[in-house]
Amino acid sequence: MDLPMLLVSGAVAGTLAGLLGIGGGIIIVPIVTLLFETQGLAHGLAIKMALGTSLATIIVTAVSSIYTHHRKAAVDWTLFKIMAPGVLVGSLIGAGLADIIPGETLYVAFVLFMYLVSAQMALSRVSAHGTLPGNLVLTGVSTGVGMISALMGIGGGSLNVPYLSFCGVPIKRSIATAAAIGLPIAVSATIGYIVGGLNEAGLPPISLGYVNLPVFGGVVAASLLFAPLGATLAHKLPDQLLRRLFAIFLFVLASRMSLNFL
Repeated sequence: MDLPMLLVSGAVAGTLAGLLGIGGGIIIVPIVTLLFETQGLAHGLAIKMALGTSLATIIVTAVSSIYTHHRKAAVDWTLFKIMAPGVLVGSLIGAGLADIIPGETLYVAFVLFMYLVSAQMALSRVSAHGTLPGNLVLTGVSTGVGMISALMGIGGGSLNVPYLSFCGVPIKRSIATAAAIGLPIAVSATIGYIVGGLNEAGLPPISLGYVNLPVFGGVVAASLLFAPLGATLAHKLPDQLLRRLFAIFLFVLASRMSLNFL
């Protein structure tokens, strides 16, 4: 496995985890998928390994990011308590579905997902369009976010940040709260990917289900150092710039993954 590339992806993912509240998975999954494919893994298995490993790394980056945001009093812990149970249930469901759905289908779905999120963040305004709904609706939304996040190997920030912003939560508070919500998503989904992949044939060496431990270690080593940097930058950069940076990164990575189908 390409250690320098893993360290670079971890650094980028850690910075973006703190900067954008996305957990870093949206960066880690395409990079790790491409690395696994260079090792000879088929698209289907490569994407599942990348998804499971990504979610495991998010556990660590989320804790580091949350700590920095919490020190700045940016996390809405009341909102977290409302949304956490839903994302826990949803992420377990999503991890179970990921083991059943063909890997090629997941691969295409992930690329399309990145393009959609990129477009949404590039074109949307920072201004709110509504207010937060009641607890029941928030729980339902959280369950859906948890399920999609587990299927896409992300911490949920790419869904929660635009949703919370739409509902009137300031962008920096949305980012910090989304980072906190990403922790229960990652823990629950990682357990699902480990269990689901235990009997999978052809796993790379030193893997625990769909989580590859050497890749996990390489990414985490770098991301731990950079997550606090990203969280600090999130409180200094203009809101609209944060959205534009998010959109550009997703578009470039989705385009690179699309080349595998040409």
